[in-house]
Amino acid sequence: MANDLNVVALVGRLTRESELRYSNGGMAICRFSIAVNRRKRTADNRWEDEANFFDCTMFGKSAESINQYLEKGRQVSIIGELRQSRWEQDGQSRSRVEIAVNSLQLLSSPGSTEGRSEKSYGEQSVARNQGSYSPRPSAKPESVPMMDISGPEQFDDDQIPF
Repeated sequence: MANDLNVVALVGRLTRESELRYSNGGMAICRFSIAVNRRKRTADNRWEDEANFFDCTMFGKSAESINQYLEKGRQVSIIGELRQSRWEQDGQSRSRVEIAVNSLQLLSSPGSTEGRSEKSYGEQSVARNQGSYSPRPSAKPESVPMMDISGPEQFDDDQIPF
């Protein structure tokens, strides 16, 4: 159905080092897991954090490039979609739901509590940077000029490039 929606956006910390493998066709597959805290109220009316764990998979060139930066404890932001795999093992039906990551942003160093943005990878990030993506650790992401898009009246017909 064309009206369905499957979007996941999470910020959490990596629970282990990432694993990079290749499919039979040569496509890179990077697997990792993140922990995301959720605040909940206890029976004695106190707030506490409860960790939720999510398995994530990233594919292609983005997976190859980001793998070297995915260290346990590093905070990341991901955008992706849920995917369910089904198979049969020892006569029993099994299934697994994981997040297929489309965009990943590194938010901090491992163990760090600061929230500054370092680098961004994935389809959306590459598109935003107009193809200027560079996976080298020493490279700094290019800044993209911001536009004020306060309303439709901000442009003349002569200013629109199409």
